[in-house]
Amino acid sequence: MLKHFLIGLITISCFSAAYTQKAAWDTQLSPRIANYDIEVKLDTAKKILKGKQRLTWFNDSPDVITELRFHLYMNAYKNSQSTFMSGNRFRQPPDDALGWGWTDITKMTDEYDNDLTDNIEFIQPTDGNEYDQTVARVPLAKPIKPGATAEFDMKFTTKLPRIIARTGFEGEHYYFVVQWFPKIGVYEEKGERGAEEGRWNCHQFIPTTEFYADFGVYNVEITVPKGYVVGASGVRTDESKSADDTEKIITYRAEDVIDFAWTASPDFEVVEDRWNDVSIRLLIQPEHKGNADKYIQSIKYSFEYMDKHVGEYPYTTFTIVDPPIYGVGSSGMEYPTLITGLPAFTIHEGVRQVEMVTIHEFVHQYFMQMVATNEQEEVWMDEGFTTYFENRIADRYYGEKSSEVSVGGYQRGDGEVSRLNYTGMSNPRVAPCATPGWEFNVGGERNIMYHKTGVWLKTLERMVGLSTMDNIIKTYFERWKFKHPTGQDFIDVANEVVTREHGDAFGENLDWFFDQVIYGTQVCDYKVLSINNKKQSEPIGIFENNKGKKRWRDRRAEEDDDEEATYRSRILLERVGDMIAPVEVLVQFEGGDEIREQWNGKSRNHELIYERPEKVVSVHIDPEQIMYMDINLNNNSMTTEPDELPIWKWASKVLFWMQNALQSMFFFF
Repeated sequence: MLKHFLIGLITISCFSAAYTQKAAWDTQLSPRIANYDIEVKLDTAKKILKGKQRLTWFNDSPDVITELRFHLYMNAYKNSQSTFMSGNRFRQPPDDALGWGWTDITKMTDEYDNDLTDNIEFIQPTDGNEYDQTVARVPLAKPIKPGATAEFDMKFTTKLPRIIARTGFEGEHYYFVVQWFPKIGVYEEKGERGAEEGRWNCHQFIPTTEFYADFGVYNVEITVPKGYVVGASGVRTDESKSADDTEKIITYRAEDVIDFAWTASPDFEVVEDRWNDVSIRLLIQPEHKGNADKYIQSIKYSFEYMDKHVGEYPYTTFTIVDPPIYGVGSSGMEYPTLITGLPAFTIHEGVRQVEMVTIHEFVHQYFMQMVATNEQEEVWMDEGFTTYFENRIADRYYGEKSSEVSVGGYQRGDGEVSRLNYTGMSNPRVAPCATPGWEFNVGGERNIMYHKTGVWLKTLERMVGLSTMDNIIKTYFERWKFKHPTGQDFIDVANEVVTREHGDAFGENLDWFFDQVIYGTQVCDYKVLSINNKKQSEPIGIFENNKGKKRWRDRRAEEDDDEEATYRSRILLERVGDMIAPVEVLVQFEGGDEIREQWNGKSRNHELIYERPEKVVSVHIDPEQIMYMDINLNNNSMTTEPDELPIWKWASKVLFWMQNALQSMFFFF
């Protein structure tokens, strides 16, 4: 396609004069389609940002572009009828005028001095909600030809909302500023992501989805009151003070990223550290200082693990923001080279919610930041992959059975909690993982997008082996970093690697698996129905040979032969769920002998029959728990031996429900 040819020709000279004055620091990593020079000033009294920006946009498609589309995400907080607010189930709207937020483009011109301001109109391409103003369309005075670069100057005013979700202000002087400037959408050419013709992919701000953007370079100048501590994406390049010494101006540069976020507060305490060549900066609330080691150590673990099992982190900085308790709505969020953690007082070293959130948000630097999937159309590709690696990192460094909680003998592993979040759903068939975010309006989306995906990825890992799974992920990352892959792109990589390393051991390919776990709602559940051991008796009665000679045989003749008795053992298995997958069956006999059988799982029922001197004492479907997404592991096995301590059966059930209750408490905390 033309796109791939043109991307190879892009250089820093394609950008505005402002860019030519700043030499690129390192090798260009991404196509750099959308590039911004922004100046912004924070008015702490009115909670307003006054900004101006130059957008330098490169048309890497073969199409002539006659209009642009922009995200104005802050308009989600403009009124109660916006798509975000009307669909927001978790937080109440503000009760005063200061609490609402919005963005206005007050002036827009192109590089030929054509005034485009009056051309701006709000559209609702996702749901048609006339009250939603989170997407704007701007017809152009001069079309942009294929391979051309265009510049647009804008002035804008953004009113920050009281933090409802992700962004805004809270309290006297805590600001977390994300999705704060007019941000261009992604133009997709014919064939890209299934497009029948060239189109803008620029969805409204939906409460169950996040963001999708092109890569670029950001040069951002931020002006804040003198006493404020600022953290932001990228690298700080300059700092100065205003003429009257009441404000400070800080400049940042972020290369090859899809967004730019920042925070400001006079209350932050700064903790600095390093991992290899990466500078780590923690902005922490003084009352949470006891959690500093938790943040820093979990980030170092994350760097180490992702570097080894996925790929290199190419940036030189990383910032962790610890919000105040009253700013909890901005916690647990991810942006390029910057994340927010979980605001919490130090309770116990064995309660690791701070670490789990930190690990999760860091992994997003790979899955949505570098591998820039469409978080609105395929949520599972960022949240599910991130959950999978969160579980792996947590269980590796903090213990598989104790990574999330280990207090007073009570233990809970992060990976197992993810499994329980999915398997414990009242309706695990509620929707496929591939459901677009705006269509997921029945609840349960977190368990499907995050946890079900994490669980089926773990199942895939156990099917093909950890080494092959790592090769799948590494190949996927290297091939698709700084691009916009789809679900099919991941499937293609998985099929390629598994076929290369295992031949046809899993069939022609793994489409049978992905069709069920991504695009279907099938549930995995295998069950041992019964074990029946029947002693084989010698025939009794009157038997006549072909010459008419009769012979009588009674039971007393066989009672003397008990030591040579043979048993006919009949085992019945059932596929209770509708997911079809091959499983192993372990059959154990008296005396310790065992047989491992293979069942393709295609039939609803499966029968195993043995005639041996030993009785069958136990049967276990999937003894290695390869099918990690089996929703009921309790029915996978059966024994004919009496349970000496049946109380443990009930105790395990009580523990299961306790785990779910505690997980729910932590989720809403």
